[in-house]
Amino acid sequence: MSNATSDIKEAAAKYKRLRLRVITPTKQAFDGDCDMVILQTIDGQIGVMPGHIPVTTILGLGFMRVYDGELIETFAVFGGFCEINQESVTVLADVAEHPGEIDTERARQAKERAERRIKEHQQDLDEKRAKLALRRALVRLEMSGIPTSQTTSQAAAQTAAKK
Repeated sequence: MSNATSDIKEAAAKYKRLRLRVITPTKQAFDGDCDMVILQTIDGQIGVMPGHIPVTTILGLGFMRVYDGELIETFAVFGGFCEINQESVTVLADVAEHPGEIDTERARQAKERAERRIKEHQQDLDEKRAKLALRRALVRLEMSGIPTSQTTSQAAAQTAAKK
């Protein structure tokens, strides 16, 4: 058995659970134990299980899924950062919303407004802000189960390609 495989098995035996804390400026959205967390970072998704190598990463706009055997919590997360170590994950997010906290009508209006602003190419338009507003609206709508004409992964790819 390789040394890396041995280290992974040893860490998995030692750290059976992750302690997850999700904190925003206005609330503590989650504080509990879990088996795995999947986060959207600015570089893509990262899955974290007990015994993970320590890392600090910047969060992107997207979903965070919390598993305890099965999916138990889902959040729409918009920015912030995450500190990961072998036994805990601390998420300091600008925004972390449960599906039930999302105002779908407001998200739909924000999507339409952002799409209109981008399409019209107004001279005073801050294109980056408009694209981020569109991405946030798409994440909220998708989190609420409302179909969008553009998936959040397509929006993310378009935003990244135009940086």
